[in-house]
Amino acid sequence: MQRYFNTEGQCKPDVHYMVGLEDRLDKIKRLYVDRGKYFVINRGRQYGKTTTLRLLTAYLKDEYIALFIDFQKIGTEEFQNAATFIPAFIDLFSTAFHRTNTAQQDELLQPLMDMLENEKNLSLRELFTRLGRLCENAPKPVVLMIDEVDSASNNQVFLDFLAVLRGCYLDRDNSPIFQSVILAGVYDIKNLKLKLRPDSKHQYNSPWNIAADFNIDMGFSARQIADMLGAYEADYQTGMDVAAVAKEIYQYTSGYPYLVSAICKMMDERLPEFKEFADGRVWCRDGIVAAVNIILKSNTPLFDSMTKQLDTYKDLRQTAEEILYLGKPISYSPDIKSINIGAMFGYFKEENGHVMIANRIFEMRMLNMFIAAESLDSTAFAYGQRDRNQFVRNGKLDMDLVLEKFVEYFHDIYGDNDEKFIEAYGRKFFLLYLKPIINGTGNYYLEAQTRDSGRTDVIIDYLGEQFVVELKIRHGTEYNERGEEQLIGYLEYFHRKKGYMLSFNFNKKKQIGVKTITLGDRTIIEAVV
Repeated sequence: MQRYFNTEGQCKPDVHYMVGLEDRLDKIKRLYVDRGKYFVINRGRQYGKTTTLRLLTAYLKDEYIALFIDFQKIGTEEFQNAATFIPAFIDLFSTAFHRTNTAQQDELLQPLMDMLENEKNLSLRELFTRLGRLCENAPKPVVLMIDEVDSASNNQVFLDFLAVLRGCYLDRDNSPIFQSVILAGVYDIKNLKLKLRPDSKHQYNSPWNIAADFNIDMGFSARQIADMLGAYEADYQTGMDVAAVAKEIYQYTSGYPYLVSAICKMMDERLPEFKEFADGRVWCRDGIVAAVNIILKSNTPLFDSMTKQLDTYKDLRQTAEEILYLGKPISYSPDIKSINIGAMFGYFKEENGHVMIANRIFEMRMLNMFIAAESLDSTAFAYGQRDRNQFVRNGKLDMDLVLEKFVEYFHDIYGDNDEKFIEAYGRKFFLLYLKPIINGTGNYYLEAQTRDSGRTDVIIDYLGEQFVVELKIRHGTEYNERGEEQLIGYLEYFHRKKGYMLSFNFNKKKQIGVKTITLGDRTIIEAVV
C-alpha cells in the first residue's frame, strides 16, 4: 500500500509519510528514561503525543519492559472510586504487559490478578504494593506510559493514584517500583486541581511535584518537514522544490504536527481536483495558500477545542485580542494564568521574552473568529460588505480602491474620535472593513516579525496574488521614511513591485488622502487617515 499523509490518530512509519522521530526518541531515552525520571508530556491537541509514546514503546523494548496504556479506555463510571478504578487499571496494565512477550509474564502478573478475587484488596496502597513486587521480579526495568490523562483529570481517584505513585517514587531506593513513568495529555498535571476544584485556594495544588521538566521540542523543523517531503517526492516525482515548500509550510505552522500533516494532506488529496491546479503544479506556494484556506474553513477538533477554550477562559481571549489587534507587547510569564493556559493549549509561545501566537494558522483562525463575533455590530464590517462588489475586477483585487474607500469612510465616521481611541481600534477597523471584501476567496494574516504597538504588516492573499499593507501609527511630526524602507524590504522578500501603507496620523497638519510614492522601481500607495 502506498503511504499517505495522516491527520487522524497515531502515525505509523510504514503506512504514513511522517518526519523521522529517532532523534527525539533517543533524547527521551537518554535524558529521562535512563535516568529514572517521572515526567509529563503535556502539549496541545494533535501534537504527536500518542505517536511519540507508541514509537517510544518499541524503541525501549531491548532494554526495558515498556507498557503503553490509554486512559480513554477507562469509562467515567470506572473513575468513581478505587473499587471500580483498580480492576479497569489492572485490565489495561495486564493487556499491555502481555504485548511485551516477557518471559513468565503470567507468573509476574498473578499478584495483580489475585487482587480481583477479594474486594477487600481493592485499595491503591495494595495495588502499588503488588506493582512493586512485579517490578522487583521483572527481568528488565519497567517503564509505564499513560496516555490521555485528561480523561481522568476530574476524578479524585486519579489524584489519589498520583499521590500514591509519588510516595512510591520517593521510596524507590527501599521498595522497587517503575523505572520511569510518563504521563501524556493536554493539561499540565499541576492544573488537574484547577479542573477538579476551580476555587483559588486549591487550584494549583498537585500530587505530581516530583515530575521532571520535559523540555524536548515536539514540533517539526523545516528540515524535518523537508525530509518527509523528500520521501513523498521520491515516490511521486512532482518536481517540487522540496526545501522551499518545506520552508513555506513551516512559515504557516511553526512546525505544529497536525497542521503540517493537514496542509500536506490537502495538497496531495484535495487540490488536484481543483481546476486552478489542473496542470498538476500543486506543490508550490499557491498550493500551500489554497490548502491553508481550506483548513481555515474546516471544522476540525483542533479548532473546535480552540473556540471552546477561548470562550471558557475570557482572560485568554483578551490576551489574544490584545496581541493581534493592538500589537501590544506582553511579557511572557508562566505565572500569569491566561499566558500559562494559552501556552498549555499550544496557542501561545514565548519569543524574545514576549507572548506570541504559536503559529500563523492559529492567528488567522483567531482573527476570523474575533472578526465574526464583532461583525454583527461593526460599522466598518458593514461598509466593507456594502462596498465589496466594486473592488474585484476581472478576478483581481483593486487594493488601491480599497484604501481610497477606507480613508473616505473612516474620516467621515471616526475622524472626530481622540488619539487614544483610534490608536487602540484603528487597525481593528481596517481588518473588519477588509474581511467581507476578501471573504470566501482570499485571506490575510498579520506578520509576526513586524507587529508592535506602532506598526503591523498585513499580508493579503487573493487568488494567488499577494498584497503587503503596512499599518502605521504616527504621532507628532514623525517622518515615515523608515517605514517606507521597511516596506520596501518586505516587497523585495515577497517579490512585489507595489506595496501599501495605511497611516493613522495624529499630526494636526496631516493631509488626509491617498498618494503614490515611487522609490526606485518600487511603488508605494500611502493612505493617511
